[in-house]
Amino acid sequence: MNVLITGAGGFLGRLLAEALLARDGGRLVLLDREKPAGFDDDPRVEALAGDIASPGVLAAAVTSDIDTVFHLAAVVSGEAEANFDLGMRVNVEGSRLLLEACRHAGRRPRVVFTSSVAVFGPNAENIDASTAVDPRTSYGMEKAVAELLLKDYTRRGFVDGVVLRLPTISVRPGRPNKAASSFASGIIREPLAGVEAVCPVPPETRLWLLSPRAAVANLVHAAGIDLPHADQGRVINLPGITVTVAEMVAALERIAGAEVAARVRWERDKNIEAIVTSWPAQWDTREALRLGFENDENFDALVRGYLAGSPPAKA
Repeated sequence: MNVLITGAGGFLGRLLAEALLARDGGRLVLLDREKPAGFDDDPRVEALAGDIASPGVLAAAVTSDIDTVFHLAAVVSGEAEANFDLGMRVNVEGSRLLLEACRHAGRRPRVVFTSSVAVFGPNAENIDASTAVDPRTSYGMEKAVAELLLKDYTRRGFVDGVVLRLPTISVRPGRPNKAASSFASGIIREPLAGVEAVCPVPPETRLWLLSPRAAVANLVHAAGIDLPHADQGRVINLPGITVTVAEMVAALERIAGAEVAARVRWERDKNIEAIVTSWPAQWDTREALRLGFENDENFDALVRGYLAGSPPAKA
């Protein structure tokens, strides 16, 4: 399998690259704004630096031998809401240009696109593949537009597309990013490191979460799963767990103790709260489970997985 990963310098892109290299002997092209580091010694890897919204960069990345594309590159939710032009350029125009590059390469690659809970509104419950999108943020709108682009390029036979709507990924390693949901990792990661963390939403706020390990396993699974060419089954709401922020902190206390949990400080941020509470927190994932996609047991398992290093699953 010859693979391109956009957004390969991010934590999920790196975990995905490592999982693919562990199971496959094909060629791997990693693309991000800055050259993804750490793969220089592997002859199977070509690491590229460039702008996803630049046709020249994509023409060099999407060569005729690429048969699988994981499209992870995106301007995240908080940043897209703060900078409309940047979000449109990367999340919409960058996605269109990527699909055009795939079209002109002539291979009809499998394109796995990571969409988001943000394509739905706050009133949607028990969401399945037939639920109409109703984004309440620019980020959600941009992801929904990219979904429609992929759907039409698949209908026309230019690519073999599948949309994965990801829950919020927790617990992310590393440093906070500009995503509105960044706190969903920070309120666990920082206290475990001995640092105070601020929770910007009320304790009763519900989130839809998935571990990095399960997210990577599901991305790999999506690349090889047999799907009909028609619309049915092409948009997959990934499994996840519904949990309140208060329940997350309670799990942290159970696992790491009251002193660690006390490092979470509650300080509401109306801007973040408005974005996060516009996302639904309850899904019907029976179809995804039937297709073999993975879920986590509970939030305690997510915390323990983070503490254990959470190695990516090798499907």
